[in-house]
Amino acid sequence: MRGVLFALLLVGLLAAVPLWAKTYDLYLLSLAAANVIAAVGLALLTGFTGQLSIGNAGFLAIGAYGAALIVKHLGVEFWVAIPLAGLLSGLTGFLLLIPALRLTAIYLAIATLAFGTAVSEALPRWASVTGGYQGMRVPPARFLGLNVQNDVAMFYLALAVTVVMVLLARNLIRSRVGRAFIAIRDKPAAAQACGVSLTRYKALAFFLSALFTGIAGGLYAHVVGYISPSEFGLGKSINLFVMIALGGMASLPGPVLGAVFLTYLPHWLSGIRGLQDVLYGAALIGIVVFMPYGAWGFVRKWTAPDKVARLPRPVRAAAEFVLGRTR
Repeated sequence: MRGVLFALLLVGLLAAVPLWAKTYDLYLLSLAAANVIAAVGLALLTGFTGQLSIGNAGFLAIGAYGAALIVKHLGVEFWVAIPLAGLLSGLTGFLLLIPALRLTAIYLAIATLAFGTAVSEALPRWASVTGGYQGMRVPPARFLGLNVQNDVAMFYLALAVTVVMVLLARNLIRSRVGRAFIAIRDKPAAAQACGVSLTRYKALAFFLSALFTGIAGGLYAHVVGYISPSEFGLGKSINLFVMIALGGMASLPGPVLGAVFLTYLPHWLSGIRGLQDVLYGAALIGIVVFMPYGAWGFVRKWTAPDKVARLPRPVRAAAEFVLGRTR
């Protein structure tokens, strides 16, 4: 119950951000929201099911271009275009898995890498649809008959979509399907012996991961307003993987923390000319070395019951409230 109250408090605080935030701050937060959904989608596949993927930027691109084209040619509203883009990406992920069902570990990673590369190479060559290397302008999102053309409205839409998707992922992980995912990750032979179909649940994990990433892509397209093939290359796939690695891939708070951190890090380093890449790399290496289980794993380690019990009473009460523990 306390965890739910804390989540509601956090959402309430985020909803009040437009009262004081600048336009660029709202843009960054909306961008972070799209990255959170994509990171959670990758965590469902890699962190919870143990299936390594390095090509999720391909699903992100399908979702982004899919949403833009759906709005452009069908004129549907935001709440219709985003799920359709996610479904298109999800079905693509399901079809991708069919020839890769028997692949494991590094071979599956290579297959997903090849898929992501194929998408990034196909986009500029399909110029009649995607606009080629020039990219394409994304039509304004429409919601309840109105065009969403300001950063405040876009922020609230992004926040609403992110909250819904994170809640769906949370409920999924706590369900029978989530327990099957974790069993496949930890002990696939034992899971199969208990009646868990490896093929069925791996296919479902791929579909859900691609679905989440496609929805993130559709949201991203509406946030930035303009998309081009260069945004969905190998670097973006690696960036998504680093998000869940930094935050902690076997949890939901982990990808959220990692996505927000990596969205803001380039902005924080933008004022240091010539050293952005060096400091970016050093920060990532430092986190990986000193927090091998990610930021959330580090938090959980230092908020274990024995360590919380040693804190001063007011600090301990606050920690227990945030962590949802009873005294």
